[in-house]
Amino acid sequence: MTHPHHRRHGSRPRARLSRPRAVTTWTIVAAVWTTGVWWLILHDFFRVRGEFGPTPNPMEKWAIAAHGATAFAALWLGGLLWVVHLRPAWRNGSRSPSGLSVAAVLALLIVTGYLLYYAGGDIFRARVALVHWTVGLATLPAFIVHVALRKKRAG
Repeated sequence: MTHPHHRRHGSRPRARLSRPRAVTTWTIVAAVWTTGVWWLILHDFFRVRGEFGPTPNPMEKWAIAAHGATAFAALWLGGLLWVVHLRPAWRNGSRSPSGLSVAAVLALLIVTGYLLYYAGGDIFRARVALVHWTVGLATLPAFIVHVALRKKRAG
């Protein structure tokens, strides 16, 4: 019997995710997306009246903290998917435009998330934030399309 990471000569690496990895992927994607949406809703629609005008909702700090924590999980997930899904798909020729799009979206979210944390300047930060949450909102639908297209090709 061969080790799951070893291939017989001439065989192609599999790009499908095992059920536990698929569940982990969907759990992390849903968590990072939901916490981002939670923060966005609180920030834009549930500001509270303060002594000097509208102020951030007290729950915003918890929403952004949860989003940051799930973003770390998503970074870990990106590394896992790179090894067990993206590289094998690239090697066996089964790469899809939807998969490449999802990978590009995740890379953009990583860069913009980093910039939001470390970049200065209100105007630059506002522009980066707009890109980050716009792309972030599109991420879950992009994942759903990617999986649906893959199932259609397989079925």
